[in-house]
Amino acid sequence: MVDKDTISLHLVHEALRQAVPAAHWPRWLQHAGIAADAARVPAAKYAQLWQALAARFDDEFFGMDPRRLRQGSLAFFCQGALTQPTVEAAMAHSCRFMSLMLERLAPRLERHGSVAALLIDEVGAPARPFACFTLWLLLHGALCWFAGQRVPVLAVQLRGPAPAYLDDYRTLFGDNLAFDQPRSRLLFAAQCLALPMRRSEQELAVFLDQAPGNLLVKYRDPGSLARQVRGLLRQCAPADWPGAEAVARQLGLSVATLRRRLAEQGESFQRLKDHERQALALSQLADAGLALETVAARLGFADSRSFYRAFRKWFGASPGHYRQLAQAATGQTAQRL
Repeated sequence: MVDKDTISLHLVHEALRQAVPAAHWPRWLQHAGIAADAARVPAAKYAQLWQALAARFDDEFFGMDPRRLRQGSLAFFCQGALTQPTVEAAMAHSCRFMSLMLERLAPRLERHGSVAALLIDEVGAPARPFACFTLWLLLHGALCWFAGQRVPVLAVQLRGPAPAYLDDYRTLFGDNLAFDQPRSRLLFAAQCLALPMRRSEQELAVFLDQAPGNLLVKYRDPGSLARQVRGLLRQCAPADWPGAEAVARQLGLSVATLRRRLAEQGESFQRLKDHERQALALSQLADAGLALETVAARLGFADSRSFYRAFRKWFGASPGHYRQLAQAATGQTAQRL
């Protein structure tokens, strides 16, 4: 289990790779208080390094785009988002801004029924996975703040090959990562997009004062009770998932305490099960070799009809339609926002 408050030295090196010559890495690590031989470093130290690089090179994107993401870009697009009526409009505005700022990576918001995607159009060869993940970290972190809640990531697909190191990416974005895909996109449930934008200037000041550290920890899947419950669910097939009473016993809690503490985190036991089943469904459907009946059985449904009805309720599209969208090389059937 990766500690939620730490970042692997692998990602520290990824951050330095294009921004600073390797010969200068020790000085930058020392400046940020990071030991050169540390396996993992506090997320706060990684955020400190990020801020130092942004200040020195006027670039909040680690030198990974020719145009640079000038210092203050996160603050600027969040400031503009405050004027938007809904989270959907705020995210569309933020993606347009980032597309104007960057040359080789152009994010945009798409919807496929009840599934939404932060898609990245890439110019030329596939971008480094670290570049895509960093851009998603900024945009998805802002999305969570706009919505006032953690928005679960359902799946991540990248055009490029899988990097050698994946542990922290799984902690930040979930286990449903796929590589060598037709497009690079991060999928999430679209319900949050209908929420009104109710953030204030004062709240924005606090958010920016804590950035980018809060993007690495606060709005990610924390090592919380909800995470512990998800961990227990992932130990067995959906058909064998324990009920709330059994989970509470395993965690040494009463059922009432379990439900109360989950509610304090904006979660419920049923919603956690739904999210896990939804993520599994998207992952299974990405495999064209699996029949829908097989997917339904693996997810614990009595038959494919029950799976079909549940999937329609979750995402507003049939499993077959989603499979076509997931395998399409272009987004012509998607609604661009």
